[in-house]
Amino acid sequence: MRYIMLICGDESAMAAASPAEGEGMTAGYMKFGEEMTKRGVLLGGERLHPTTDATTVQLRNGEVLTSDGPFAETKEQIGGYYVVEAKDLDEAIEIAAKIPGAQTGSIEVRPIWEM
Repeated sequence: MRYIMLICGDESAMAAASPAEGEGMTAGYMKFGEEMTKRGVLLGGERLHPTTDATTVQLRNGEVLTSDGPFAETKEQIGGYYVVEAKDLDEAIEIAAKIPGAQTGSIEVRPIWEM
């Protein structure tokens, strides 16, 4: 089954990180990507621009409405995602726990609805 893993964290804390901390986090993500690729479970993933670059789109009464930023303000923002193939939720959780962002934020694991 495919799962998406939404990497959620505090953007302001990430922006305040020292260059060394940023390099350490990047190295952790590179290691994760290499390990999961070797396991054959990593199907894709991307880092996202911060929520300050986001635009929310809604359609109301036939009118397209846009607003700057995310739909809702939260303590944690989605900073990226991975798509993995896992045999079950237990394996997906085991994979999610290895994502470096789980150490300071949270990883939301969701099964992908196969169409």
